[in-house]
Amino acid sequence: MVEKYSEQQIVEALLSLNEGKDDTQKWQISAQGKLTKTFKFKSFIRAFGWMSQMAIWAEKLNHHPEWFNVYNRVDVELNTHDVGGLSELDFKLASKMDLFS
Repeated sequence: MVEKYSEQQIVEALLSLNEGKDDTQKWQISAQGKLTKTFKFKSFIRAFGWMSQMAIWAEKLNHHPEWFNVYNRVDVELNTHDVGGLSELDFKLASKMDLFS
């Protein structure tokens, strides 16, 4: 069973996720407590292709993102609805998203 992360676990996971990234590439925690990031690609087809790849990973993890696509930009929000906050699943999916972006 997936458990909701504590504030300390969120801070540690976010630091690990953002390690080595400049400010324009970092994940953030929104005012609503969601893990958020905007990805930019060279074209719409690359953005959409990336979303298709991530949909496969999301299905494998049984954890699905909230996202919004306009042309070459994909805005992502992650949280675990079942626990009412962030969990390991959010950070796993975020890591995959970074790896393939």
